[in-house]
Amino acid sequence: MRTIGINTWVWQSPLTDATVEARLEHVAALGFDVVELPLENLGDLTADVVGPALERTGLAPAVVGAMAPGRDLVGADDAAVAATQDYLRGCIDLAAGIGAEAVCGPFYAATGRTWRLTPGERREAYREWRDHLAPVVEHAADRGVRIGIEPLNRYETSLVNTVDQALEGLDGLLGASLGLALDTYHLNIEERSSAGAIRAAGDHLVHVQVCGSDRGAPGGDQTDWDALVGALDEVGHTGPLVIESFTAENASIATAASIWRPLAATQDDLARDGLAFLRELTAAGVSR
Repeated sequence: MRTIGINTWVWQSPLTDATVEARLEHVAALGFDVVELPLENLGDLTADVVGPALERTGLAPAVVGAMAPGRDLVGADDAAVAATQDYLRGCIDLAAGIGAEAVCGPFYAATGRTWRLTPGERREAYREWRDHLAPVVEHAADRGVRIGIEPLNRYETSLVNTVDQALEGLDGLLGASLGLALDTYHLNIEERSSAGAIRAAGDHLVHVQVCGSDRGAPGGDQTDWDALVGALDEVGHTGPLVIESFTAENASIATAASIWRPLAATQDDLARDGLAFLRELTAAGVSR
């Protein structure tokens, strides 16, 4: 059966060394197998603190990055690009230090940054992206960590919205240390078929985040979950399904993710309901 995880953004932002142990204990007590750790700023989380907390709770780790304003690999000055590369190297170092296999996120431009692109401008932007991402991929290879690039919906970026665009933009750079991370929320908005997008990603699929079509708990929503998990089986992706949702109580993350209302009675309800649905879903897949 697939393992099931959850991102700590469901409850708080940012996660830090001061709060990580209590949060991981809570995640483990709810019954999750995997915890997805957002490193919002370098130094928020350190391997010396996170590693022992993972050991005590028995949770497997995943790491995600946050492309805050000013973090850009495209259409930015040299200083901004260098700072972004340093930030991504820091995410990779944390992952390596705690035994996470991958670091995932929309590692191309600040989330929320949009601009119009002609076909020629897009090709040039993708070339620039590859050039600036390549040293980061080399660092990931050195540390034994894989990067997963996440396409976002049209309201959060104009650069990479679909799997096809990600494959085009990263052509020649994809490989053992670089692939794609897919989020069912963005697939639901941008792809004609979420299952088809997973098939298109194929061997390049590194990591999968899940939530309901309204950004709440998976299950009871418009998503064709059987088709989605079936596509994952077809491409041979056996990694965890990780719930990514957010709390409306945190001003910065709520604004970034456009969470303007509660998505469940409580955040723990969101986590429990999502976990129960995913357990049932993956068990049904095994029985078939």
